[in-house]
Amino acid sequence: MIVPQPFQYQGSKRALACLILQYLPENATRLVEPFCGSAALSIATAARGRVKEFWLNDFNAPLAKLLSLIVNSPKELGKFYEELWRDDHADALEHYYQVRESFNRTQDARLLLYLLARCVKGAVRYNGEGLFNQSPDKRRLGTQPETMKANINAISALLRGKTIVSSLSFENVLANVRTDDVVYMDPPYQGVCGERDSRYFSGISFDDFAAQLAVLNLKNVRYPPS
Repeated sequence: MIVPQPFQYQGSKRALACLILQYLPENATRLVEPFCGSAALSIATAARGRVKEFWLNDFNAPLAKLLSLIVNSPKELGKFYEELWRDDHADALEHYYQVRESFNRTQDARLLLYLLARCVKGAVRYNGEGLFNQSPDKRRLGTQPETMKANINAISALLRGKTIVSSLSFENVLANVRTDDVVYMDPPYQGVCGERDSRYFSGISFDDFAAQLAVLNLKNVRYPPS
């Protein structure tokens, strides 16, 4: 099965989705991702018709907004990407840096799609001020517009009308899950990146995360291994 992906994203579980889905309960109504990133697992789950509803959340607000646009406004987003990509002509590197500066100034989620398509190995990096600072891949110009439009249209068809997208703290999300939910968590683990790492928009405390797992256990909310 070919499952669409919106963009390359560091740490995406797209390649591992089939394995992870083996641990997804058969009777789950909704899949909740408090640290959704590129939403690879939810997209793979939707493609296989395993659950009826989805909750995508990421504390990175522009990323969450981008996912919302992919789900709810794919045609408009695809047109914007095509126009931006086609503007990438004489000096591709300078164009990338201009888009990056504009994104950091405006936080326009549509610009983030272009940056994710063009940056080195889809490896997102942020500086100490939380500004996107990854360099462009000098070997390629990013996903072709027609391919991008096909991918985001396919994702929208899978998720539109049955997906909530938010940008909340993971604690807030977990406080509002239901007993018929299954929660998939792929956080920036302490011991791998600590509480501040340039690969992530925001880190989390290991102790805080462990405490939230204890709460889920008390509420009998299921969460498969990540």
